[in-house]
Amino acid sequence: MLLRLAKFIMGLLLIPACIAVTRTVVSLILAIQPSPDVFIPAPALALIGGFALWLLIYAALPRPARAYVLAHELTHALWGALMGARILNMKIRRNAGSVTLSKSNFLVSLAPYFFPLYTVIVIAAYYGCSLFMTNVQDYYLGWLGLVGLTWGFHFTFTLGSLFQRQSDIRENGRLFSYAVIYTLNALGIAFWIILVSSATWRQLADFLKKDLVAAALLACGWLARIHGSLGARQ
Repeated sequence: MLLRLAKFIMGLLLIPACIAVTRTVVSLILAIQPSPDVFIPAPALALIGGFALWLLIYAALPRPARAYVLAHELTHALWGALMGARILNMKIRRNAGSVTLSKSNFLVSLAPYFFPLYTVIVIAAYYGCSLFMTNVQDYYLGWLGLVGLTWGFHFTFTLGSLFQRQSDIRENGRLFSYAVIYTLNALGIAFWIILVSSATWRQLADFLKKDLVAAALLACGWLARIHGSLGARQ
């Protein structure tokens, strides 16, 4: 009970962080220097095109639920292994799956909702191929299209799963879980913006630092008001 209350309070305090990361993403978009000759650069078109293609596939064709279940459970297992857990058992079915780990935490539980496994595999494959092939850069736009498609897969299935009763979400509390998932996915969007535009990592760091400081001040104000209210009641 105390742990759930603590996570609820942490979820409240993470709301300013959600606002901060959202402001950072907007600032990055506004900081993009447009080309006088091209309204939307080719890398952005490739990323958007891959995302749009996935939306078309998702709407028109049978949905590959087993592929999502596989990615979901593998992501639990991967993050568990990164946290030092042993993978004891894993089951994959068409509409459900499970993985048993020797230990877990909130990052392991929520990882499938913010870590796009297939997108990471595509990016790793691109850089892996670049070690052995000299012309990988020639197909850069195609790779970006795959990034957009796989991230669209992650986005649609994650959004759909959040409308269902997920044990991962119940375990950590809805407010805390949604705040963590939103914040980390928004950061992912910031990474894609840098990948396909003139926005830079330095700009991301500067915007994020400024917005997080503002968010921290807002959270401190909330805590002061809560403390004051509790003191007044006593």
